[in-house]
Amino acid sequence: MQLYHHPYSLDSQKVRLALEEKNIDYTSFHVNPITGKNFDTSFFRKNPSAKLPVFQNGSHILYDTIEIIQYIERIAMVSSSNDESTLSNGEVVEWIYKIQKWNPKFFTLSHLPPKHRLSVSKFLRRVIIARMAECPELASAYHRKLKDAYETEDKLKDPEVLRRSEEQLERILDEAERKLSETSYLIGEEFTLADVVFVPVLSRLAVLNLKEKYIDTRPNVAEYWNVVQERPSYRKVIGKYFDGWRRHRTLLKTWCFVQIRSLLKQY
Repeated sequence: MQLYHHPYSLDSQKVRLALEEKNIDYTSFHVNPITGKNFDTSFFRKNPSAKLPVFQNGSHILYDTIEIIQYIERIAMVSSSNDESTLSNGEVVEWIYKIQKWNPKFFTLSHLPPKHRLSVSKFLRRVIIARMAECPELASAYHRKLKDAYETEDKLKDPEVLRRSEEQLERILDEAERKLSETSYLIGEEFTLADVVFVPVLSRLAVLNLKEKYIDTRPNVAEYWNVVQERPSYRKVIGKYFDGWRRHRTLLKTWCFVQIRSLLKQY
């Protein structure tokens, strides 16, 4: 089994947490979306959406995060010789879909320094144009991604888009706060796939220095966040890259790469 992913990708974090929690071995391939590696022709042929993660098991390839997580659960079930009754119940699945409906892209980008965001955006557009010239047969797919990049910048100027994204996030957090007043985890006293999908959302808020506003103001969510950070899966998938000083090292390395490549005009 192979997973194409990157620590920066929220959906990649969800899938990797699922793999770690289910103790499933896989081969890891890093594809950094900030440096445009997801637009390299070898990866782009496999996945013209250029989105992460991509999960491959033999000839079977999955691109949708929920489908990947549910596939992982089925693999774990077969490996442990359990029957289908061990699959996630309806409440777990409901939480997974609810959380996945929130698109973190606009929320995340709107909380980054404009100077840095625009610099990376400009770099990625030039990467796409360069890949388009290298591989004319994929030009139409690259052109769609280029169009998406410009549309994203336009939407970031619309306060209504950002307001809706924030309101949707607030609703999820408020519901989690109510639920966690009764249980240790989202669906009771055991860590489930619902938590696998929720934990990276809290991590993203912490990385963006928004913990005080969104997490600390919700006591039950704050306590939950402290607990889940102690799980081995969290430490391996997220903490290794983003806890404490590691966050600055992880981001600085990528930022320097983008700046140097931009300076040398190597896309």
